Amino acid sequence: LFGGDDTPTEAATAGISSRESVATTTHLYQLVETAVEARQLAQILAEQPSVAFDTETTSLDTLDAELVGMSFSPAKGKAYYVPVPADRAAAQEMVDAFAPFWASAGEKIGQNIKYDISVLMNYGVEVKGPLFDTMIAHYLIQPDMRHNMDILAETYLNYQCISIESLIGKGKNQKNMRDLSPEEILDYAAEDADITFQLKEIFEPKLAETGVDKVFRNIEMPLVPVLARMEREGIRVDVGALQSYSGELEEVIVRLEEEIVELAGRPFNVGSPRQLGEVLFEDLKLSDKPKKTKTGQYATSEAILEGLKKSHPIINKILDFRELKKLKSTYVDALPELVHGTTGRIHTSFNQTVAATGRLSSTNPNLQNIPIRTENGRKVRAMFIPGDEERILLAADYSQIELRVIAALAKDEAMIAAFQAGEDIHRATAAKVFEVAPEEVTREQRSNAKTVNFGIVYGVSAFGLSQQTDMSRKEAKAAIDGYFRTYPGIKKYMDDQVAFARDHGYVETITGRRRYLKDIESRNAVVRGHSERNAVNAPIQGSAADIIK
Repeated sequence: LFGGDDTPTEAATAGISSRESVATTTHLYQLVETAVEARQLAQILAEQPSVAFDTETTSLDTLDAELVGMSFSPAKGKAYYVPVPADRAAAQEMVDAFAPFWASAGEKIGQNIKYDISVLMNYGVEVKGPLFDTMIAHYLIQPDMRHNMDILAETYLNYQCISIESLIGKGKNQKNMRDLSPEEILDYAAEDADITFQLKEIFEPKLAETGVDKVFRNIEMPLVPVLARMEREGIRVDVGALQSYSGELEEVIVRLEEEIVELAGRPFNVGSPRQLGEVLFEDLKLSDKPKKTKTGQYATSEAILEGLKKSHPIINKILDFRELKKLKSTYVDALPELVHGTTGRIHTSFNQTVAATGRLSSTNPNLQNIPIRTENGRKVRAMFIPGDEERILLAADYSQIELRVIAALAKDEAMIAAFQAGEDIHRATAAKVFEVAPEEVTREQRSNAKTVNFGIVYGVSAFGLSQQTDMSRKEAKAAIDGYFRTYPGIKKYMDDQVAFARDHGYVETITGRRRYLKDIESRNAVVRGHSERNAVNAPIQGSAADIIK
């Protein structure tokens, strides 16, 4: 079963299951069904320097997923598919047969390998050895492309993968993988491992060519099992407190709605942007030239409402109404529904291949965006609680990490000195920009300086700054000019980054992670301006993300 040359020839594979694709290839895909064969294969795999593996399961939810089968590829064009029985004891026995491989020092290759190692945790398996995730590798090489296997196979191998729909169908008549025989699954599952192995061979040298191999090896890959454990651990929420708070919020929302209607002078649906626009701009005439959306109705986005706050008391109430409605629907009512039936905890997914800057993202639910700026938001955050009375939740954060990063990247002596002296950076900035002693800085000046500190690297204009603060446009321009006089290194850094992006087409973080900026020379000023801002802030955001990871 396992003899012969590693790379099958046409003659060797005559009569053996193979798959013809867009680029005609020869495959040797074999079914391994007995415990004896499984143990033999495990020993062979354990001795290989690199093996790609994949799992077929019953669910995308790793906590609920049961193994249907496992596939392994130790070489291009060669793969094995091992069906896993539905009976739990028999399934455990089959998974345990591969213990020598799971524990081996060889490299384990996967496409979205976090999913596979998470499912294997259900069977008590800890996958050892270095990991190589082809999805993450490609994300580092081409961050703006999609990274699913079908696209990668077509792009880099000129290969058309077998579609899952051709196997299990779709819609009402969709089958479960358990409904299929091992023979039906063989080509599909083995191909996954084989293609993953081939992609690794292509991506490994590309990582080195693009200078991101160290980020991949030292940051992204060691993070995978950490995130898998974090997702599996989950977090507990106080469901009773959330349900009680939902009732309180509903009362406040109803009261706000009544007050808004009263201020409008006529009944209307406050939750309807169209009706709200008519009230604000036709009835109350709050703007001489109101903006409109592509559909022709009045624009009532948060940014537009923020700009109208001083024009009528109805605006603050509308903003409060929207904040509470979103808080209630997105968090207070949604979180209890996401508690896992078995663990009693909420389990998010952390994604390493979504944000182009290198930051992690979190989905189902997004636990990185739990509100904290408002009192109501802080109440929601307080409803995340320890697992039991023996534990506590510890909050840890870097102090002004992005400002420290820009100070270091720009080598700005004044900002570095302020940090090294342990000064409040926003107060120090306010003192220098507004030319007052640090002890004389007002709360408003510090707040404005904070907005300048964070806004500058995102290319904030005098107009934009005036919209975000109580400063006039003239005062905002003076503040920005004062900022650059105070921190001349920052201005030079910003100019240098844009120039570098124009010369090279990308910018880099401190670890070499790249952000490609194909529109940096665009003739469209708006598009070009967006790329220029990214040239400045991507290394800052990305470097901070690298440090945190």
